[in-house]
Amino acid sequence: MKSLLVAGLMMSGFFFGQIEKDTITESRLEEVVDAFPREIINNKEKPLPLSKKGQMFAFFGWNRGAFSNSDIHFTGNGYDFQLNNVSARDRPTKLGIVYIDPSWFTVVQYNFRAGYFIKDNLALVLGIDHMKYVMNQNQTVGFSGTISDPKYAAMVQNGQVNLSDEQFLTFEHTDGLNYENVGLEKYKNLVHKKNIDLVWSYGAGLGFMFPKSNVKLFGNERSDRFHVAGMGTDLRSSLNLVFWNHWMIRAEAKAGYINMWDIKTTLNNKPDKARQDFVFGQVLAGIGYTFNTKKYN
Repeated sequence: MKSLLVAGLMMSGFFFGQIEKDTITESRLEEVVDAFPREIINNKEKPLPLSKKGQMFAFFGWNRGAFSNSDIHFTGNGYDFQLNNVSARDRPTKLGIVYIDPSWFTVVQYNFRAGYFIKDNLALVLGIDHMKYVMNQNQTVGFSGTISDPKYAAMVQNGQVNLSDEQFLTFEHTDGLNYENVGLEKYKNLVHKKNIDLVWSYGAGLGFMFPKSNVKLFGNERSDRFHVAGMGTDLRSSLNLVFWNHWMIRAEAKAGYINMWDIKTTLNNKPDKARQDFVFGQVLAGIGYTFNTKKYN
């Protein structure tokens, strides 16, 4: 009887001790779990802006551009010649209400971007760069080739032609030098604070040129129509200041190469055309908005 009593006490002690141990273990586990944010436990931590697959952004801004000198080759009925080392500039609109009036936004030199993150920190970006290219009128350039019209052939002196009086040629892409492009951009977060992030990006783009070229050659009626004229490519880098995870101020620099082999020089469908290629540089700044396409707790 005494042996049974001892055995019973030992079993009860082991049983209640196990319950107490399990209770302590479960309590401790709950404390550990409570110490971690729920979004980490659920693997749904809200991502940094411009960093995660599925994020998107849209951007609108304004640019200044610069262009290298280029050779422009003209062909058509009665002429086949090249102007050498032609200089050009951009044509920014004077600062005013036109920059924020939606009905006039195409007048200024503008940029539009729409980006989607196909991988973490890697975005596919569609863009429109509306630049303006204006040949400097007050210049004398080298000439090679032939012109059958004696009036304009006589304007060539010692292998050069003076363009300043506008009779021989006016030449610009002002409505504009439109570079429709697609690019890949890599993003890296440099600064992460409570309500502000600084993000650096770099990448490259490729696209086609869709200018509306204003050309007046040999006194013909001015050519002024949209058309696909060639191709372009670029390298770009930007700094993005993101406020409250969404609003963005973007500053970007880019350099690229443009080759246009089908610039329309007359209004009719004659085979008159010009071709040129040049290097361009561009700086731009503007505002944007970034957002997630899926919910995070």
